[in-house]
Amino acid sequence: MTRPCSPLVSAEQLATRMDDGEPLVVLDVSWQLGAPSQRPLYDAAHLPGAAWVDFEEALSAQPGDGGRHPMPDIAVFQAAMRAAGVDNESPVVVYDRSSSLAASRCWWLLEYCAHERVQVLDGGFGRWSALGLPVSDEAVRPRPGNFVATPPGRDVLDADGAAEYADRAVLLDARPADRFRGENETIDPVAGHIPGAVSAPALANLQEDGRFLPADDLAMRFTSRGVTPHCEVGVYCGSGVQAMHTALALDASGLGTRSAVYVGSWSHWITDPDRAVAAGTPEPAPGA
Repeated sequence: MTRPCSPLVSAEQLATRMDDGEPLVVLDVSWQLGAPSQRPLYDAAHLPGAAWVDFEEALSAQPGDGGRHPMPDIAVFQAAMRAAGVDNESPVVVYDRSSSLAASRCWWLLEYCAHERVQVLDGGFGRWSALGLPVSDEAVRPRPGNFVATPPGRDVLDADGAAEYADRAVLLDARPADRFRGENETIDPVAGHIPGAVSAPALANLQEDGRFLPADDLAMRFTSRGVTPHCEVGVYCGSGVQAMHTALALDASGLGTRSAVYVGSWSHWITDPDRAVAAGTPEPAPGA
């Protein structure tokens, strides 16, 4: 099995692969925090042959002590991937309708479960539609897949591990910069960030059209935040979604880093009042 050279695939590349008849599995995991299910949007228009995967049911466990979006039960995730037609050997392309956040989480979970041929559609459904590429409203009934989840294919941090990365390596906070500073916190009951973390907002890794920045630009953003080629990098956010988006961006940067995600992230960190909280530390200047 050959791993793709990039975690991203362009709409043009995907259209060509589909036209060539490559046996792809395409997954629509569209989701937005606090919004109703996007299943009706999928039913109205999706990439031809794309199977629907529900974020809340398949890509996250219920909120609780593990945070707002804990790691899903691996058996549940495996079953959802099989129901969507995923085999261990099948090339998988994941997309969504909102900044590739949900798509990146599915990508990371598949990689964590040791699937080696998964990519995210760069720019998602918006980019695909903007190019006038075909969409469908036909019901998709995938044949059952045989995917076997065999974690851990990706490194995971707990709270102690995140603190240790902040102390000895690099720990990136992927939330918006104001939440990192402890300002405008409307989601979690405690504001601030993990002491020693560096602000690196996930959505700043995107261009205006929703595609990720070119690899060289991503590399410059990360090196300005202390990331060096082939180093270890820990990543967290509010609940593990933007952190996985940043892990994808790190892979796409070409820096060759080894990233580890604190899945529970800030929403888990603050469940223990003995854990230190920092606030107000300036983040790197925009564009640095």
